[in-house]
Amino acid sequence: MLGPVLLAASRSDRLRRVVAAAPVTRPVVDRFVAGDALHPAMDTVHTLTAGGLDVTLDHLGEDVTDRATARHTRDAYLRLLETLALAGLGDRAEVSVKLSAFGQALPDGGHDVALENVRAVAELATATGTTVTLDMEDHTTVDSTLAVLHELRRDHPGTGAVLQSYLFRTEDDARGLATAGSRVRLVKGAYKEPAHVAFQDRRAVDRAYVRALRVLFEGDGYPMVGSHDPRMIAIAQDLAARGRRAPGSYEFQMLYGIRTAEQRRLAAAGERMRIYVPYGADWYGYFMRRLAERPANLAFFLRSFAPSR
Repeated sequence: MLGPVLLAASRSDRLRRVVAAAPVTRPVVDRFVAGDALHPAMDTVHTLTAGGLDVTLDHLGEDVTDRATARHTRDAYLRLLETLALAGLGDRAEVSVKLSAFGQALPDGGHDVALENVRAVAELATATGTTVTLDMEDHTTVDSTLAVLHELRRDHPGTGAVLQSYLFRTEDDARGLATAGSRVRLVKGAYKEPAHVAFQDRRAVDRAYVRALRVLFEGDGYPMVGSHDPRMIAIAQDLAARGRRAPGSYEFQMLYGIRTAEQRRLAAAGERMRIYVPYGADWYGYFMRRLAERPANLAFFLRSFAPSR
């Protein structure tokens, strides 16, 4: 019952100020966010890659309402890619972007602004031997995000996208993207969506995830299994075995700070395991969605407010 409340709270400026000001918040945020700036985040990246894990980095930010901030996001990603290249991590690290941080939500030409800004990131990613994945946000952005993906893939065919199984449309979108060279991360979804566009029952979301996962594994693209659910991981492995997919023709992805032992286990078993590593000062929206996703995360946060004995 708390999930929808927390998702609504993720876009509340008043609650943002309250949570950010609480002394106990920072240690909990550090479980899910790899620092407020690039260089602390790179320490995490080096640790993860040294342990056999790949990464995708997200410079946190969303719902940008002015062009200057959108350009700032673009420049932050350009610095990130330059840093990854200098560290020789092009083959181990990619970047994930939210187009609303690149200007997508601007009322005047937001789609074109976001495309122009993210194109510069995709160009540098290609030049430095890595790639970009377009994160999916709420349902109102899906058509625009997939249109940006189509444009970027003309010159940067490795550009990836995220699909969310709780949306009714996702199985059809998966069919359209399950093509040679296409990279698709499938997740369950982490935004509060209305009943006319998305499944509301968790079991229905799970069944939709399996249907879309089957489409992706039976297609010619590169599936990226974004899940911490042991059932979905086992189903993906079964689909890979039945389809005789070679190692490296798909991968698993999990969030930084969640199920770390399972991340290491999958990597040790020979699976390609990529960790989604967010960083940056604008952590509030991301943090609240992580609390909404799993009661264990919320309990961990609330326990930190209890006085020590």
